[in-house]
Amino acid sequence: MSFTFFTDRLGGFSQGDFSSLNLALHVEDDSSTVLRNRELIEKNHGTTVYMNQVHGNAVEVISQHLDASPTCDALVTAVPGITLAVLTADCIPLLLASEKVIAAVHVGRRGLVNGVAIKTIEKMRELGASSISAHIGPSICGTCYEVDERTFNEVVALHPLAASRTSQGTLALDLPRALVAVLEQFSLSSTIELRCTMEDPNFFSYRKSQRTGRQAGLIRL
Repeated sequence: MSFTFFTDRLGGFSQGDFSSLNLALHVEDDSSTVLRNRELIEKNHGTTVYMNQVHGNAVEVISQHLDASPTCDALVTAVPGITLAVLTADCIPLLLASEKVIAAVHVGRRGLVNGVAIKTIEKMRELGASSISAHIGPSICGTCYEVDERTFNEVVALHPLAASRTSQGTLALDLPRALVAVLEQFSLSSTIELRCTMEDPNFFSYRKSQRTGRQAGLIRL
C-alpha cells in the first residue's frame, strides 16, 4: 500500500516571496532555511529523495537513499520506506502507485510533449508493476495557462485535449486534461486535485510570481 501527499506553501520557515514551506534549493531562498523545511518533510514523511528537474524525460531508479539529487524528471523505486518527491509551482506533480513500485514525475508542458509520464510507466512495468494508479496534484488550470500561438500549436498537435481558452478567450493549455487522456491510453485510472496553483494563494505559482518557492508531491511504499 503506498502513501501519497501534496504539500502547499504553508507551515515552513521561509520568508517573503518564499513564505513559507519552500522546498526548492534553486530559487534564491536561503539554503539553510530550505533545509529546515526539508527536515519537516523528513520528520513527517520519512527519508526523502528530491530531483534536479530540467523539463526532460530522464527516469531515475532509486535503490537507496541519496545525498545528492539526481538530474531527471521522474523518480522510481521499489524500496519500501523511501519517499520520492517532485517539486512544482504550476507544473503537474504526478504520483504513480502500484503494490510493488512507485514513481514521482514532473509533468509540465515540455514533459507532456516529451512523454516523461509514458517513459515512467514503462520503467515501472519493467520493475514488476501491474495495476498502476495515478494521482495528479495541484497545478495551473486550463483557463489560467495562457500561451502564445506557436506553443499552443506545438502541444495541441500531439495532445488535442490540451486545447483551452482563458476567460478572455485567448489561447491556453489544459495540461491535466491532456495528461489524464495519456494515462487512460495506458489503462491507468486517475484522481485529480482540482485546485489551481495560480488561483489559490496557498500554493506557489511561477506564472503568478516568478520569484517564488516550490511545493511537493510525495509518495512512498
